Amino acid sequence: MKKIFLFIPIFLFAVCVIAQPPEGPADKGMTFGVATTEKDAVNATDLNSVFTSKEPKEIKIKGKVTEVCKAEGCWLRMETAGGTMMIRMKDHKFFVPVSMQGKTIVADGVATLKETTVEMLRHYAEDAGKSKEEIAAIKEPKKEIVLQAKGILIL
Repeated sequence: MKKIFLFIPIFLFAVCVIAQPPEGPADKGMTFGVATTEKDAVNATDLNSVFTSKEPKEIKIKGKVTEVCKAEGCWLRMETAGGTMMIRMKDHKFFVPVSMQGKTIVADGVATLKETTVEMLRHYAEDAGKSKEEIAAIKEPKKEIVLQAKGILIL
């Protein structure tokens, strides 16, 4: 019984430590995941003219980060001409710091046109720290380009 009472505080402490949003710098030249460069990167504002097919496409995208997952740093949103696009970290192999918000980056990976369900959009809004009213206002799925990033470079 004593072991159980000893284990509970240790477990709760571990959960609290793990659940913290990623801290740390997001400085120019830092890379996350596989190293990448700015060479051949498509500007995010031109993405809709370059990405015209529903087929997955290997691509490098350059743009400004508008939002980062505050729970784990496991996704971010990039500004495009048609709104924002979702960038997820391939297989959760790496995470990015919350301080990346507002930075210009190059994301290298595979882009696909997908429909994100209302449930997932609400989950992302919750991860981003949106209010309950903003989360409840999400009522329709969203078609968007989703990039599975294998590497990110901060410019």
